[in-house]
Parts: sequence; structure tokens; C-alpha cells
Amino acid sequence: MATLGIPQNTIAVLQKYNFTFQKKYGQNFLIDPHVLEKIVAAAEITPEDLVLEIGPGIGTMTQYLCEHAREVVAVEIDRNLIPILEDTLSAYDNVTILREDILKVDLTQIAKERNGGRPVKVVANLPYYITTPIIMELLESHVPVESITVMVQKEVADRMQAGPGTKDYGALSLAVQYHARPEVVAKVPPNCFLPRPTVGSAVIRLTRHVQPPVRVEDEAFLFDLIRASFNQRRKTLANGLNNSPKILLSREEIQAGIEELGLPVTVRGEALTLEQFAQLSDCFFHMMKKRGR
Repeated sequence: MATLGIPQNTIAVLQKYNFTFQKKYGQNFLIDPHVLEKIVAAAEITPEDLVLEIGPGIGTMTQYLCEHAREVVAVEIDRNLIPILEDTLSAYDNVTILREDILKVDLTQIAKERNGGRPVKVVANLPYYITTPIIMELLESHVPVESITVMVQKEVADRMQAGPGTKDYGALSLAVQYHARPEVVAKVPPNCFLPRPTVGSAVIRLTRHVQPPVRVEDEAFLFDLIRASFNQRRKTLANGLNNSPKILLSREEIQAGIEELGLPVTVRGEALTLEQFAQLSDCFFHMMKKRGR
């Protein structure tokens, strides 16, 4: 039975092992059973699922996942937590603990060996300092992932689901929404963690698109374009793109492409939808190809 969500049980384990929190790993352990249950419910874990958990800590959420999934692979970077995990998860025979950096793990191989190549479900209470690199690696590397249900800083969750014209809208919003459908399923206050973080948190579920909502000639160029559009938010879209080494077009050509979309040359990147970025990407891609750039 999962018991680590109860605060006194978490404290007892930490004291037993004289565990010291590592700031460099951004360790904040969940101590609220209701939040843990919400995460597992939002992830829609079934007895047929292989679940990849990133940063299991002392195994708090891992226990809940083991009770719902066919198998859990828990990837933990902190070697000091491995003996604790072996203790707290000793009652479960459907979990494998990997002492690895998640950014260096071959997730495609794990899915192939343990899930017949079928997509896995990712669940995590992510360290806030490395949230974006982990999520983008999961999405952009095209590893077989069905959904990603993660605890992140509330600001990051807001940015992932933001739409055009809002202050939170940016390159992260577009990258996430190109690959998945984001949905905030719970807001989590600081007192649900040990130690308490200084910021609010949120659980967000990213459901992977079977196909991206837009089609483009060159996906990498689309995201070069998007990043350039938001590198200098106060500049117009044309000025931002003109300053990018990846957009090999003159200012006049860039302005012509923007006008071709029916947009004013003074428009800012934050006003464009994903569909408009896709159209602009293809327009510029063809212009550059035609000019041999």
C-alpha cells in the first residue's frame, strides 16, 4: 500500500537515511495523498501500461504508480536516493530503478524492450530548473510517448497552454502545442511539498498528437523561425527575423513574406497562431530554396 504521501512517513524515511536535500537537483518531495491521487488519475494509468517516472525521489509517487500500472521504470539521477528507493519500493515487483540522467536515457529502447515498442506514459514531479529541456527532449526526439503528466512550476504550465496575444505566449507554448494538447489538471500550493518551494506549482497533462496540427516543409526551420520571433519580444516580427542568422533573407523579403500572409509588417510574433507560423515557415523556406540559400 502506498504510504509515503503521508508527511510523517516521508519524514521518517528521510531521518532513517539521514538524507540531505540536494539543491542542484531541485528536490521537493510531494507530501499530499490527494495530489498524488490526482496525478495518477489524470495520467489515466491502466494495468496494461508501462510508465516512465522521472525523478522518483524517495518513491512517493512511484508507490502509487506501481499499484496502477503493469510496470514502472523510475529514472533517478541522485545516487544517494537509490538505496532509499530499493527500500521503499521493496514490496513491489513491477518496478525497475535506473540510476541515470533522463536526458541520456534511450527511451525508445526502453519502450521497445519493455512495451513491445508501444508508446509509454510519462509521469513526473519535475525539478523546476530543468523542466523545459526534459519536456522538449521527450517531445522533439519523437520517442514513443502517449502522454506526459507532470508537476511543474505554475508559470511554466501557464506558458505551455497560452494562446496568441497573451503575455505567457511564446516559443514554449508553440513547441508544446505543435506536439501535444496541454491541459492543466490541478494547481498545487507550496505546502504540499517538503521542503516547501517558493513558487506555486501545477500538474499539466500533455497528450501527444497522433499527427501535428499543422504540416510544414521543414520542422526544424519552423522552430528556428519561432525562436527568432520571440528572442526579442519588443521588436516587430520582421526585425526579430532580420536579426536571426537562420533566416537567410533580406529585410525586404521578410516583409514581403509577412504581407503575403495578409499581416501588417508591424506585427509582433506574439500575435501569430501556430497555423500562421507554419504558413510563414513554408513561405520563407521556399523563398530561401529558390534563391539557393
